[in-house]
Amino acid sequence: MAGINLFYNFTNPIEKQKEQQKAQKQALINKNYNEIYAHEAAHKAAGGALAGSIVIERNADGIPFAGHVDIKMPSLNPNNPDKTIKDANTVINSAMAPSDPSDQDYRVAAQAQSIKMQAQALKNENQGKILDYQA
Repeated sequence: MAGINLFYNFTNPIEKQKEQQKAQKQALINKNYNEIYAHEAAHKAAGGALAGSIVIERNADGIPFAGHVDIKMPSLNPNNPDKTIKDANTVINSAMAPSDPSDQDYRVAAQAQSIKMQAQALKNENQGKILDYQA
């Protein structure tokens, strides 16, 4: 029987289980990453120039579990309350941009809303006090 090879290809069940676990882990990594990235990309797009880079955090196993985009919170500018209001609106829109805002997103929006209200009060207080020298 020259020239005929007969063999049985044995599949090691432990190796097969490891491969399945690796595939499941990779699927989880991809799913989490895509969900987190979409959430953070919505913040970044709405935040414009006030938004920083997207950062995605991973656990010790390399699985993404959280993300964030830093955003420049406006400070009350007594000389330009309109800019403060505009920037606060941008922060609010950015915080609420994802379809599933987190608790932190709501806190950021509330903080920006507070700054906006202070700027609006300052603007209302100053209206009528500015003299029009061109009249």
